[in-house]
Amino acid sequence: QVQLVESGGGLVQAGGSLRLSCAASGRTFNYYDMAWFRQVPGKEREFVGKVWSSGIAYYAESVKGRFTISRGDAKNTVNLEMNSLKPEDTAVYYCATRSGPTMNYEYWGQGTQVTVSS
Repeated sequence: QVQLVESGGGLVQAGGSLRLSCAASGRTFNYYDMAWFRQVPGKEREFVGKVWSSGIAYYAESVKGRFTISRGDAKNTVNLEMNSLKPEDTAVYYCATRSGPTMNYEYWGQGTQVTVSS
Protein backbone atom coordinates (compact mmCIF):
# COMPACT_ATOMS: atom_id res chain seq x y z
CA GLN A 1 0.00 0.00 0.00
CA VAL A 2 1.13 3.54 -0.74
CA GLN A 3 0.22 6.46 1.49
CA LEU A 4 0.27 10.07 0.37
CA VAL A 5 0.38 12.91 2.87
CA GLU A 6 -0.05 16.54 1.89
CA SER A 7 1.14 19.45 3.98
CA GLY A 8 1.46 23.22 3.73
CA GLY A 9 -2.11 24.42 3.30
CA GLY A 10 -3.46 27.44 5.07
CA LEU A 11 -4.93 30.91 4.76
CA VAL A 12 -3.33 33.55 2.57
CA GLN A 13 -4.36 36.88 1.13
CA ALA A 14 -4.97 37.31 -2.57
CA GLY A 15 -1.69 37.85 -4.37
CA GLY A 16 0.21 35.82 -1.83
CA SER A 17 2.00 32.50 -2.07
CA LEU A 18 1.80 29.06 -0.52
CA ARG A 19 3.84 25.92 -0.93
CA LEU A 20 2.25 22.49 -0.65
CA SER A 21 4.17 19.27 -0.33
CA CYS A 22 3.18 15.68 -0.86
CA ALA A 23 5.16 12.73 0.44
CA ALA A 24 4.58 9.14 -0.57
CA SER A 25 5.42 6.32 1.80
CA GLY A 26 4.72 2.65 2.15
CA ARG A 27 5.74 -0.08 -0.22
CA THR A 28 8.38 0.60 -2.84
CA PHE A 29 6.64 2.42 -5.62
CA ASN A 30 7.96 3.80 -8.88
CA TYR A 31 5.42 6.36 -9.88
CA TYR A 32 4.65 7.33 -13.44
CA ASP A 33 3.49 10.78 -12.41
CA MET A 34 2.35 12.66 -9.34
CA ALA A 35 -0.54 15.03 -9.77
CA TRP A 36 -2.35 17.75 -7.88
CA PHE A 37 -6.10 18.15 -7.96
CA ARG A 38 -8.38 20.52 -6.10
CA GLN A 39 -12.01 20.47 -5.13
CA VAL A 40 -14.53 22.97 -3.90
CA PRO A 41 -17.60 21.64 -2.07
CA GLY A 42 -20.38 20.97 -4.52
CA LYS A 43 -18.08 20.99 -7.54
CA GLU A 44 -16.19 18.31 -9.40
CA ARG A 45 -12.56 17.66 -8.62
CA GLU A 46 -10.35 19.78 -10.88
CA PHE A 47 -6.97 18.81 -12.28
CA VAL A 48 -4.26 21.34 -11.35
CA GLY A 49 -1.10 19.83 -12.77
CA LYS A 50 1.31 16.95 -12.63
CA VAL A 51 4.96 16.07 -12.80
CA TRP A 52 6.30 13.00 -14.51
CA SER A 53 9.07 10.96 -12.95
CA SER A 54 11.38 12.65 -15.47
CA GLY A 55 10.71 15.97 -13.74
CA ILE A 56 8.74 17.50 -16.60
CA ALA A 57 5.57 19.21 -15.42
CA TYR A 58 2.24 19.96 -17.06
CA TYR A 59 -0.39 22.46 -15.86
CA ALA A 60 -4.02 23.29 -16.23
CA GLU A 61 -4.59 26.56 -18.06
CA SER A 62 -6.16 28.10 -14.97
CA VAL A 63 -2.88 27.91 -13.04
CA LYS A 64 -0.25 28.05 -15.75
CA GLY A 65 2.32 30.75 -15.04
CA ARG A 66 1.31 30.99 -11.38
CA PHE A 67 1.83 27.47 -10.05
CA THR A 68 4.97 25.35 -10.25
CA ILE A 69 5.12 21.62 -9.59
CA SER A 70 8.47 20.07 -8.88
CA ARG A 71 9.92 16.89 -7.52
CA GLY A 72 11.13 17.23 -3.97
CA ASP A 73 14.61 16.52 -2.72
CA ALA A 74 13.41 13.35 -1.01
CA LYS A 75 12.40 10.41 -3.14
CA ASN A 76 8.71 10.23 -3.99
CA THR A 77 7.90 13.75 -2.87
CA VAL A 78 6.42 16.53 -4.94
CA ASN A 79 5.92 20.21 -4.26
CA LEU A 80 3.31 22.65 -5.49
CA GLU A 81 4.45 26.27 -5.36
CA MET A 82 1.48 28.59 -5.72
CA ASN A 83 2.04 32.27 -6.46
CA SER A 84 -0.28 35.17 -7.26
CA LEU A 85 -3.07 33.34 -5.53
CA LYS A 86 -6.66 34.32 -6.24
CA PRO A 87 -9.81 33.75 -4.17
CA GLU A 88 -10.94 31.28 -6.82
CA ASP A 89 -7.94 29.11 -5.95
CA THR A 90 -9.61 28.34 -2.63
CA ALA A 91 -10.16 24.59 -2.42
CA VAL A 92 -9.01 21.39 -0.82
CA TYR A 93 -5.88 20.32 -2.65
CA TYR A 94 -5.10 16.64 -3.14
CA CYS A 95 -2.06 14.88 -4.48
CA ALA A 96 -2.41 11.61 -6.32
CA THR A 97 -0.16 9.12 -8.05
CA ARG A 98 -0.28 6.11 -10.30
CA SER A 99 2.12 3.54 -11.68
CA GLY A 100 1.30 3.81 -15.36
CA PRO A 101 -0.07 6.19 -18.00
CA THR A 102 -3.21 4.23 -18.76
CA MET A 103 -4.24 3.77 -15.17
CA ASN A 104 -6.50 5.90 -13.07
CA TYR A 105 -4.83 7.62 -10.15
CA GLU A 106 -4.57 4.79 -7.67
CA TYR A 107 -3.45 6.56 -4.55
CA TRP A 108 -4.72 9.80 -3.05
CA GLY A 109 -3.78 11.95 -0.11
CA GLN A 110 -6.28 13.16 2.46
CA GLY A 111 -6.22 16.72 1.15
CA THR A 112 -5.12 20.04 2.56
CA GLN A 113 -7.23 23.20 2.69
CA VAL A 114 -6.06 26.31 0.88
CA THR A 115 -8.06 29.46 1.51
CA VAL A 116 -7.33 32.69 -0.33
CA SER A 117 -9.00 35.78 1.10
CA SER A 118 -9.84 38.81 -1.02
